Amino acid sequence: MSRPVALAGRRVVITGASGAFGRAASAKLTAQGARVIGLDLRAEDSGGATVLECDVTDEESVSLAVGQALERLGGLDVLVNNAGVGGPADSGRPPGEATIGMFDVNAFGAWRVTAAALEPLLESRGRVVFVCSRMAFLGIPLGAAYGVSKRALTAYADALRAEYGTHLTVTCVHPAYVKTPIHATTNQAGLNVQDLSREEPLDAVVETIVHACGAARPGRDVATTRGGALQLAVARHLPGLTDRVVARLVRKRVHAGVFDDAELAAGLRERHGRTAGRAPGGTPH
Repeated sequence: MSRPVALAGRRVVITGASGAFGRAASAKLTAQGARVIGLDLRAEDSGGATVLECDVTDEESVSLAVGQALERLGGLDVLVNNAGVGGPADSGRPPGEATIGMFDVNAFGAWRVTAAALEPLLESRGRVVFVCSRMAFLGIPLGAAYGVSKRALTAYADALRAEYGTHLTVTCVHPAYVKTPIHATTNQAGLNVQDLSREEPLDAVVETIVHACGAARPGRDVATTRGGALQLAVARHLPGLTDRVVARLVRKRVHAGVFDDAELAAGLRERHGRTAGRAPGGTPH
């Protein structure tokens, strides 16, 4: 059931506006009376909103696009930092180009856009919504780049709140696995995040983002489902228990052959005593 929020006339900028979350959130925000300008790599209309070309990894591009959005909107009430990329990475290997690029989009990209939009947000006593991830608090094997970049994004949100919280509301939305194209690179590597995380519906994520944009008290760190809220609370407040649960889950998944087709997981299989297609002790599966 949708939760009532006050969005009529609100001026909103959302990054990653042409992606799965961005397109659906733009459509819902617009339908509820918000004035929405999207930012994405390509300039095109998305979800009923005008989308301006913007590369969040390029400071000049960000400055130009945010300036154009502010001119069209006449100010700003809400910034939704939604742009993000995913992909697999082993935390025991040096960070490569893809990992560094993921940080640049997921963490520094949001920082650049927020800095460019900060003054009008402070003037309106507005809010910033960060689309983070439960992986910021819940480690997933071979998801190091994405999880650490989202932890960094959460830390940036905390810093922003500490410095500007008297004049700005900051909310982090933490979805779990949602079936969207962001997982394409991970799937191509022979990995499937769905094997390690329960799928959540896209609609639940979008509703949570929209609620954070318009609610009188949107919350500090919010999950997108009731089960997700429990998982987030345990991950944040009982990290030792979370580590044990994840370790047990990973061990079961390795022995079940979930990682057999992933070259990147060779070390993980070896550490758990499994060769491709065989459980510890040589028993064929």
